[in-house]
Amino acid sequence: MTAIQACRTEALGGHVERCEDCGALRYHYHSCRNRHCPKCQTLAKERWLAARRAELLPVGYFHLVFTPPHQINALAQGNPRALYALLFQCVADTLIEFGANPRWLGGAIAATLVLHTWGQTLSQHLHVHALVAAGALAPGGHWITSRRGFLFPVTALSPVYRGKFLAGLKQLFSAGKLKLAASTAPLADAIAQRQFFNTLYDKSYVVYAKRPFAGPEQVLDYLGRYTHRVAISNNRLVSCSNTVRFRYKDYAHGNRRKILELEPAEFIRRFLLHVLPSGFMRIRHYGILANRAKCQKLPLARKALNHQSAPKTPEPESVEAFWLRVANLDIHQCPHCKAGRMRVIGPIQSPRARAPP
Repeated sequence: MTAIQACRTEALGGHVERCEDCGALRYHYHSCRNRHCPKCQTLAKERWLAARRAELLPVGYFHLVFTPPHQINALAQGNPRALYALLFQCVADTLIEFGANPRWLGGAIAATLVLHTWGQTLSQHLHVHALVAAGALAPGGHWITSRRGFLFPVTALSPVYRGKFLAGLKQLFSAGKLKLAASTAPLADAIAQRQFFNTLYDKSYVVYAKRPFAGPEQVLDYLGRYTHRVAISNNRLVSCSNTVRFRYKDYAHGNRRKILELEPAEFIRRFLLHVLPSGFMRIRHYGILANRAKCQKLPLARKALNHQSAPKTPEPESVEAFWLRVANLDIHQCPHCKAGRMRVIGPIQSPRARAPP
């Protein structure tokens, strides 16, 4: 919260620019670069997407969403690192297992998983988005193409995913790796814990398969919208005074657009539910895209698809080039006279030694 509050203010320092022609001054303050800040992710997202272009395969892609029951929300609030990692592992293991099964594909899949923890109203809604290539790399080196419009049956994925998740959760309990706060303290009792698991076994573990993407470019468009998204962006805010009002989609009533009003403390509480543990990676790659395997397996997949050369990964895009491409904006042009160039004439000293972490 300190980082977001200080972002692009004098608290982080900056520099002063002057127009060569008209002499107009412009003050630039540094950004916080915190990954939860709604103002600091655009350039990072674009650079990340540029790197991913070199890893996309020339095939269709499927989009699946894995959701655990809301009964684990309280446990996740107290143990985010353990529960989020378990969710990633169970989704990945389920997809890899189905991909290796000759009944469905019989090879190594290419999958990217993205963790989201929020719903439209900033409530806690854990789910993992999975982007999976339409096929797999066979042990013999050839590419196995999935059936048209079909990857894996969601009715078969759901029970396997549930079994893996509950087995992993039991291991966390038995190993004493879960911290129990006031709301979850009763789970320390063996009988209460057994009842809790019985409840979880009765709940549905939603696996939702969306319409497959037509090709790699659609995948990139999707990734651009989802990978570096934070719980709420500035453009959803309507007003911030005695209360905070923001727009949301009511999925339960035909995606109707509505406005929710919250007390400031409640708004901040909901926002902070979605701050990730330090260093936790919420975008992960599996199968032939896994970091330890892609150097060897990705070229094999391209060869099997008769697509020998991978797209070259471009050099990291500068801030100037990014704004010129995305918004057709020359950030060095004077905003007053529209003719002169802005030149840095000096720093704005920060009262603190460095930016917030």
